[in-house]
Amino acid sequence: MPSNRKITPSTLSIKDLPWQILWDKDRCTLCGQCTAVCPVQAIEPAVFRKRIVNTKLNTEAEITDEHTVYYGIRQKTDPAYGCVGCATCQMVCPNDAIIPIRGDEADKLRFHINRGGQPRRRGGRRNNPESLLDRIKFIRISMLTDPALDAGRHEFELRTLLGRVLPPEENLSFLRENGWIPPVREIYPLMIGGMSFGALSPNMWEGLQLGIAYLNEELNMPVRICTGEGGCPPRLLRSRFLKYVILQIASGYFGWDEIIHALPDMKADPCAIEIKYGQGAKPGDGGLLMWHKVNQLIAAIRGVPQGINLPSPPTHQTQYSIEESVAKMIQSMYMATGFRVPVYPKISATSTAMAVLNNLTRNPYAAGLAIDGEDGGTGAAYNVSMNHMGHPIASNIRDAYLTLVAVGKQNEIPLFAGGGIGKTGNLAANAAALIMLGASGVQIGKYVMQAAAGCVGSESDRCNICNLGLCPKGITSQDPRLYRRLDVDDVAQRVVDLFLSFDTELKKIVAPLGRSTTLPIGMSDAIGIDDHHAADRLQIHYVV
Repeated sequence: MPSNRKITPSTLSIKDLPWQILWDKDRCTLCGQCTAVCPVQAIEPAVFRKRIVNTKLNTEAEITDEHTVYYGIRQKTDPAYGCVGCATCQMVCPNDAIIPIRGDEADKLRFHINRGGQPRRRGGRRNNPESLLDRIKFIRISMLTDPALDAGRHEFELRTLLGRVLPPEENLSFLRENGWIPPVREIYPLMIGGMSFGALSPNMWEGLQLGIAYLNEELNMPVRICTGEGGCPPRLLRSRFLKYVILQIASGYFGWDEIIHALPDMKADPCAIEIKYGQGAKPGDGGLLMWHKVNQLIAAIRGVPQGINLPSPPTHQTQYSIEESVAKMIQSMYMATGFRVPVYPKISATSTAMAVLNNLTRNPYAAGLAIDGEDGGTGAAYNVSMNHMGHPIASNIRDAYLTLVAVGKQNEIPLFAGGGIGKTGNLAANAAALIMLGASGVQIGKYVMQAAAGCVGSESDRCNICNLGLCPKGITSQDPRLYRRLDVDDVAQRVVDLFLSFDTELKKIVAPLGRSTTLPIGMSDAIGIDDHHAADRLQIHYVV
């Protein structure tokens, strides 16, 4: 064995890595583009020495050998630089001389990633590709209406409500007692969930906002986007486009100094304020923006020093119960906005979600409830949290809706579902299933990154390095060398395309039910599933 190599407990071979780089010496022109664009520096230029033996048959000539030197590409085996399979190297190679392939045996890197005594953090979503929502079928077709096999013939609008919808008599009583009535917004049932300015790159965030503005201004689709925790750029706070934005406040309160200072100068009210208590992808954890992403701009907006980790506490430190939260957070946010903006909490899907909902039913200040299921994405969570904690969104949203039915408030408090919707590409079908289980609307995050920006992360754990700021597409990076790869106008165009195609598919599902004027919220007799245990749990039809 050469003296410059030694075997240690952390020594791996290329065979042990989940992704292996195939390099074709004959095709390669040594342009260096692959090594320049690799986000994790998994490959490097290398010098190879090869022995060539010269022999002449049927002669008595002496056998000689010589050594040649050539240049090429070498894959690193250090776990810190393990290839993530993003294939950026292959995308830029002019000769198709390099490509990553998945290893043919179990990934041993997972046993070596906990260096320094730290468990693995990763972005993306959990590795389990299965989805209960994909197994739900739409089984009721109204024969008294025209199902219209051509989805383009469905000329109606899809709308839902965000805000507390009190009965007329309660509205009048509330107005007499308080001098105002709870505000309600008419919005599109598909929203972009909270992804902060900081978690996403400037180009990605601007592209999303531009696409949302176009949908509202030009296509009359009232689509809304949530800022996530971290505030937003001052110019957005002082523009008329703020009305298309849901401002999120979480336990770290990052960016809210900027928002409070902008209140007197706001040209429009935000659509709503979301108070985040939990994420489905990491229930019980606070948020975390790792120091890799906290550049000068992010630090200025969030009011923190540059280059430090920004963890949010697991809970709001000033509250000790959901009752106190409603009394303090929700009412104070209403007061700050002149009682003109709906305020609602967002929680993780857990078995305790019904306790939160029961409290909200008794307080007319709560404008709704957003529940985030276990399959939701995140920028930085412990691997064990993403894969082994949480509650499925389908059963949690169903429990919440039936709880509201039991107290007669199913038309009063809107429920919004999130977490893995469209995980396998079936966005409209998943959304329709959740609406028929009781949701008034759905929130998506990772799906937008995949559809609008070409995110290469997958539930088979390809890429998923959102937390490190090394995103090969520039979606979740604050490094200008990476995020400049992302064209703002292209992202905006793909956002518009996404919502238009979703609109067509959702109408194709809803129209044959005979519900072309209102969303079929809670219309559970229209859905079924081929698992009788799931059917009993969700209280829907069992069909085979």
